[in-house]
Amino acid sequence: MTDKFDDLMYQAGLTAQGGWDQMDDYDRTAILKFGELIVFECIKLAVFKGDSATGKAIKKHFGVEQ
Repeated sequence: MTDKFDDLMYQAGLTAQGGWDQMDDYDRTAILKFGELIVFECIKLAVFKGDSATGKAIKKHFGVEQ
């Protein structure tokens, strides 16, 4: 998990007491995967629109690899 994901989960309230720590591994994995899928959809859209530089910037910003 990257610092950016940590920050966004905090903003969404997932790291509040009774949130993230109370979830089982399945729930935590599913939430992280959902976040990665959203990031990759943004990357694909940027590349589809002919802006691979923005796609690379998004990938770097979130620190994700696929």
